[in-house]
Amino acid sequence: MIGRRLTLASLATIALIAAACSSSGGATPSPTATAAPPSVAASAPATSPSASAEESPSASSSGSASEDYPLKVATVSAGQTLTGENGMTLYIFKADTKDSGKSVCNGDCATAWPPYTLEADETLEKDAAVTGTVTMITRDDGTKQVAYNGWPLYYFKADKAAGDAKGQNIDAFGGIWLIANP
Repeated sequence: MIGRRLTLASLATIALIAAACSSSGGATPSPTATAAPPSVAASAPATSPSASAEESPSASSSGSASEDYPLKVATVSAGQTLTGENGMTLYIFKADTKDSGKSVCNGDCATAWPPYTLEADETLEKDAAVTGTVTMITRDDGTKQVAYNGWPLYYFKADKAAGDAKGQNIDAFGGIWLIANP
C-alpha cells in the first residue's frame, strides 16, 4: 500500500511539473490570436495603410510583461539575410504581392513556411543593420505578421539552426522562396 501511494504521489508530482513547464509560455513562430496590434520599437518605423506597427515569435498568455523579438542581419550560405528569433533565417514568398498588405501563404503553406508573427504585447527590436521599412500585416487568421519593405516574412520549417538557409530558391506553393535580403 505504501509503495502504491508513493507511486501515485510520484505521478502527481510529475504531472504538476509537466503542467508547469507547458504553461510557462515562450515564443512561437506563429501565434494563434492577437488582442490588439503589436508594436514596433521606436527604431522601426511602421507605415502601411493596412497594417498596424509590429518578429517572430510570441509570448505566453499568462499576462507576462511585454517581450522583445529580434529582426537582425546575418550572413548565411546564400548571402545576407534578415533573421528572427534564435537567429533563424527569414524568407519572402514571391507569390505574395509586395505592399499588398496580404499573405497568400496559408494552410499547408503556413505549416511549411511559418509566418513571422507577434502578439499584441510583443515588440519587434530591429538592429541598426536593418535599414528597410518594417510594417505589420493582418493574416487571414487574424494574426499580425511582420513585413519588410512590403514583403511578409516567413521561417522555413526545414531550417533547424541559425545560419540554415535550406529554403533559398525553392519553388513551392505556387511561387519562389528567397532569403529576405536586408
